[in-house]
Amino acid sequence: MTDAGRHPRITIHTLSEVVGIKGYVGNFDVQIVKKARYVDEKECTACGDCAKACPVVRPDEFNMGLSSRRAIYSPFPQAVPSAYVLNPSECLGNNPVVCSKCLEACEKKCIDFHMSDQTLSVRVGTVVVATGLMPHDPRVLDEYGYTRFENVLTSLEFERLVNAGGPTQGHLLRPTDRKRPKSIGFIQCVGSRSARRGKAYCSNICCMNTVKSTLVLKEHYPDMAVKVFYIDIRAFGKGFEDLYTRSRRQGVHYVRGLPGHVEEMADGRLRVAVENNTGGTLDYYDLDMLVLATGVEPAPSTHKLQEMLGLQLTSDGFFLEAHPKLQPVDAATRGVFYAGCAESPKDIKESVTQASAAAVRAIRLMQADQIAAEAITSEIDQALCKACGKCAEVCPYNAITVDPKKKMPAQVAKAACSGCGTCAAECPFGAITMNHYTDQQIGNQVGTLLADRSAEKILAFACNWCSYAGADYAGVSRLQYPPNVRLIRTMCSGRVDEKFIWQGFAMGAPVILVSGCHIGDCHYINANQWTVKRIEKVRKKMEKRGIRSERLQLEWISAAEGVRFAEVMTRMEQLRRSVSEQEIADTIAILAKDK
Repeated sequence: MTDAGRHPRITIHTLSEVVGIKGYVGNFDVQIVKKARYVDEKECTACGDCAKACPVVRPDEFNMGLSSRRAIYSPFPQAVPSAYVLNPSECLGNNPVVCSKCLEACEKKCIDFHMSDQTLSVRVGTVVVATGLMPHDPRVLDEYGYTRFENVLTSLEFERLVNAGGPTQGHLLRPTDRKRPKSIGFIQCVGSRSARRGKAYCSNICCMNTVKSTLVLKEHYPDMAVKVFYIDIRAFGKGFEDLYTRSRRQGVHYVRGLPGHVEEMADGRLRVAVENNTGGTLDYYDLDMLVLATGVEPAPSTHKLQEMLGLQLTSDGFFLEAHPKLQPVDAATRGVFYAGCAESPKDIKESVTQASAAAVRAIRLMQADQIAAEAITSEIDQALCKACGKCAEVCPYNAITVDPKKKMPAQVAKAACSGCGTCAAECPFGAITMNHYTDQQIGNQVGTLLADRSAEKILAFACNWCSYAGADYAGVSRLQYPPNVRLIRTMCSGRVDEKFIWQGFAMGAPVILVSGCHIGDCHYINANQWTVKRIEKVRKKMEKRGIRSERLQLEWISAAEGVRFAEVMTRMEQLRRSVSEQEIADTIAILAKDK
């Protein structure tokens, strides 16, 4: 971090928060609120005289509350910039002035109680999202006694205790009596791999962090009894299995089973009840200290950034990459990249690797004089546009801007548009044209496919990235499904306009299928959610007109679900056979009358 602070082309904004991001690749406008430090960072020499004079004592967040700091303090060793910061909510001399001892002690007169927050506007070409993570709060797992028993710590608190720069200068001491413990236990998967009592996913780092901690303990205190309670050890990294084996050889006792109860005895020791899965017995262990290997969760700022940049989230709450193999650090929004635990739980090596990849991907875009836009983009007819704002509402990339108050026609940023076509399908005035997937082109396909023996065919609209690829996978896998399926490819299910469906029924289609990516896995962020709303609206209109709504089906099929594609088409064929010729004729008559 020090090297980054000295780099002439890197600007570090400390105590700052991104409050708004607008624009698109090459032209992001970022709004940053830089909070007041109340100390002139250019003049401050970090001598520490102000902190010595400050009478306010507070828990030190960097040391997980195991030590104290003053109201004016250095956030952590080697902080950049190397200057102190004053917390206004803790200071006694901010407003009104009743203390000011730090100001009197500062020879440089760096402290200024009248500093205020600043709002900065920065234009950037690309954005790297590296929001980090948040440790799981183990207090919900009350059986472990965290916060009830002083000698129960989290893995982060343990790290600060054994760190040479920590509150005990690296000496492991029990919080209750400040003596070196003779026995210590580690509980794995606290808050991880349990959907009911935490997170269902594996937090990746916990197992090897515990193995590393046991090796540190055995190197410094060979006579200490160390026990690890676990479900299974996941040591899949390079050299990790060797570290695990080395830990066992040094005498660390690994017990396959998680504690169900922890109680504190009169002398402050902890009695742990563990169901040993290997031996099938209920064992009791008396320990001086207990360490909870807590899992990790997405950073609190994740949802806020998702709304700003139009990003996708996984079911676990982390950011979703554009493609897990081909674009592992790219977001679906062009010009946005991921690094570190913003995308999933990672250790240091993986975080560094992904950060390097994100930097190279960003450089690859920024080094070009011009950025090539997608050929499949939307165009707005200024004469037909009524500035209703519907297109801007449904665009998952915020590529369309419109001001309904000024009645100015909508504008499309071609560099940000990815061509999903949702705006064209939702425009009530027909003012939007999708290049290469125009209404006329898709309408002509519907007309051609249903021109002959329409009652015998299944009309299906398939999105390019999932459903159409799923159909291709079913074909190359030689899976059997009805041969009367007629596919129309669209870039996204969000492109399927209501009028395409009515056209299909008016030309005698017995059943129509609209298929796309699974919800939460859309190639165009959340465009398929508008597909759901549109299909529901069409079905309600069908019922009002006396047309069976079951004849319009909506299915989610991924690119790897060739078997599911075949099953869906088989069901569609069964549904088609249930539609009589008279019902098809009645539908044609109803739609002709309404037209």
